[in-house]
Amino acid sequence: MELTLLGTGAPAGLPRPDCPCAACAIARGPDARAATALLVDGTLLLDLTPGAAFAAARAGRSLGGVRQVLLSHPHDGPPVEVPAGLPQPGRVPDGRELALLTGHRVRAVAMDAPGTGYAVTGPDGQRLLYLPPGGAPAGLEEGTAVPEPYDMVLADVIGRPDGLARLRAVGAVGPTTDVLAVHLDHDVPPGPELRRRLAAAGARAVPDGTTLTVGAYEDVPDVPRRTLVLGGARSGKSVEAERRLESFPEVVYVATGGTRNGDGEWTARVTAHRERRPGSWRTVETCDLVPILAQEGPPLLVDCLSLWLTDVMDSVGAWDDAQWADGGEKALRARVHELASALRETRRVVVTVSNEVGSGIVPATPSGRRYRDELGRLNVAVAEECEQVVLVVAGQALVLRGAP
Repeated sequence: MELTLLGTGAPAGLPRPDCPCAACAIARGPDARAATALLVDGTLLLDLTPGAAFAAARAGRSLGGVRQVLLSHPHDGPPVEVPAGLPQPGRVPDGRELALLTGHRVRAVAMDAPGTGYAVTGPDGQRLLYLPPGGAPAGLEEGTAVPEPYDMVLADVIGRPDGLARLRAVGAVGPTTDVLAVHLDHDVPPGPELRRRLAAAGARAVPDGTTLTVGAYEDVPDVPRRTLVLGGARSGKSVEAERRLESFPEVVYVATGGTRNGDGEWTARVTAHRERRPGSWRTVETCDLVPILAQEGPPLLVDCLSLWLTDVMDSVGAWDDAQWADGGEKALRARVHELASALRETRRVVVTVSNEVGSGIVPATPSGRRYRDELGRLNVAVAEECEQVVLVVAGQALVLRGAP
């Protein structure tokens, strides 16, 4: 089954007309995207958009052989003119299947927002799933009968990463599924930043006009098993870490800060973090990280190592010079080595957050300087075990190690 992406952008396109934002300002050349429309084997058109005939011509394709036009979402604005020779667009009722004379079968998938998803099976048995902008599949639960993972999924990965998480939860997206981001808007700057965010979700984007063979092998970067996210206070490091796992189901959020009774400011911080996280995530409050890393299970998000270090330094008496010299330093080194070894041997996907404190003012107290130094050593030890290391500055992620 052959697929040509006549457009890969949001319904308003990218850049948006008359939008002065930074993302629209740099969306030029291959990063400019018309509204998403897909041409399947030259016979099935999913979403009719303005300029579809010209887009097909630019891609070396013709719409002359199209026998069915299906719409996936309500189209705002003026009615789209149907080019001469094309059948009138329609939508398939949720759950119904349409059999085409060309041998394609199209099943309508219910969504949790206005729109319809389409599961297309080609004459060769290859299967793709196309989802509308801003929507995720509805009614999916673990145990839902899915014959096998789709060969290709085209979805709003940036706008609705939870949709991808739902598909992974029921086995509709597997390790071999080619996940393509469509309906791309100006929420993320195009270019390296978009590629980096999509790679973290196991997805990719292609320019308008690209023709792909469904089921063909694509060399897509694997999701890193271990990632360290560094940053200063309020740099956006926790948001970056959470974003990396929001397209995966059943994430375990390991909170190392615990509770602080009577501290209203700390309670507000914890509440803000919880409200950001998907409802399907489970929270575990502990600093005992080694046993969790040794267990099999869903991805882990550990936030953060700086609070873990504080707990360990408390336990070994690191704040007292006498205790530090009398075995405290040695005990701390052993705990850090134990954590690094557990991270090296883990089978789970792990995203770990830590503070980068070595670039600021030198602490005024010996204990403050000790903590700064030990956190720097801890970050080095953990980074050595990670496939990807990211430094977040002013909300911008700089890749220090691993594929961008």
